[in-house]
This record gives sequence, structure tokens and C-alpha cells, in this order.
Amino acid sequence: MSLWTRIADALSALTSGEGLSKVFDRLRTPPEQTVGFTIAVIALGAKMAKADGQVTRDEVAAFREVFTIPPQEEANAARIFNLARQDVAGFEEYARRIKRMFGDRREPLCDLMEGLFFIALADGEYHPKEDDFLDRVRRIFGIEEREFRTMRSMFVTDALPDPYAVLGVGPEASFEEIHAAYKRLVRETHPDRMQARGVPEEAVKLAEARLRQINAAWEEIQKAPV
Repeated sequence: MSLWTRIADALSALTSGEGLSKVFDRLRTPPEQTVGFTIAVIALGAKMAKADGQVTRDEVAAFREVFTIPPQEEANAARIFNLARQDVAGFEEYARRIKRMFGDRREPLCDLMEGLFFIALADGEYHPKEDDFLDRVRRIFGIEEREFRTMRSMFVTDALPDPYAVLGVGPEASFEEIHAAYKRLVRETHPDRMQARGVPEEAVKLAEARLRQINAAWEEIQKAPV
């Protein structure tokens, strides 16, 4: 059964009058969390798409930057987007239920935040209201401000991101410490590891993008004069 068929089944299980946020309460076990992760990115992305006062075609199409969506499954993805836009529940309620869905596991929540950054930048502009939206979501998720700033620097910048921030170390760290951090991040970013923590195979683009950033940061540090 495909991911998108499972998503359709999860949406069909909603009873009359239930909002989309109820889905997250039912997807807490590992097999279903890939479904929950996908719905979470699209649902929060739909709420964020209105944060700057408009919903553009680029922002709707941005989900293809995160997920591989077969043409025959576009209707299911669009249904999540539209349900989230019409749902009276606010994004804070979504974020709280998503946090409960993943519990104390911060990795999938960080993966989810990166997916939202992809969507925010889809129209080529990062609006202050989008930044406020993401900052409020990360607070509910329990993501530290320093880690959030590092994520933002990887996506929202006119210059190259700070390579040390990308690897999560300070410039004063030893070469051995930096190399160890690099290897740990490469391991954590492997698609198999990401799928094990709830990121669906269809979102492998997240792993590819992050790995490019990690490798670029490591290469830049290696070139730096000693």
C-alpha cells in the first residue's frame, strides 16, 4: 500500500465534524508515523502559506520540493492542503498534537522544520510573518533557538551559511571534534536512518539537500588556513 493511499485512509477515518488535527492523535506508532510526518508537513505548510497574506502557486508546488508526489496522488496531497486551510484549528494546535505524536524524539521534528523552510522559500522570499510562524512552531516543538538559527542560516541567506554552524560546532573546536561532528551528521542524514525515525521514503529530498549542505560545510572548513 502506497504512502498516499495510507494518507487517504487516515483522512477517511475522520468522522463528521472532526478537524485534521485529530489525525495526529491516531498516528503515534512507528509504522503510521511516516503518514503523520507527511500530513504534518503539508498541513503546517498550508497554514504557513497564509502567514504572509497570500497563497501562491509556488508555495503550493513547494510540496514537490519535499515529497515525490506521483500525478495520480496529487488529489490526496491537495486534499490535506485544503483541509488545513479550511480547518478552524490554528497552527499552534497542529504543532502541539504533532509534538505529542513524536514525543521526546527531536530528530523527526527537526526534519519537519527543514521541510517547512523549503516551503517558506518556495516563492523566493522569506517573509517576516513566516519567520514568526516557524519560530512559534519550534518553541512548541521544544527546539532550541540556537538550533533554529542554524537551520535558518542554511536556507535563508544571501551568502554561504556558516560552515561551523551547519556542523553544530564552534570555530574554536579541534579538527578531530569537527570531523567527528561531520561523520555523526552524515550518519544521521542517511535515508535509512531518517526513515527509521518516521520520515517517509518519498521525502528523501530532505536527506539529499541536508547532505549537500553538510558536505559543503566540511569541504569549506578543510580549505580554511590552519
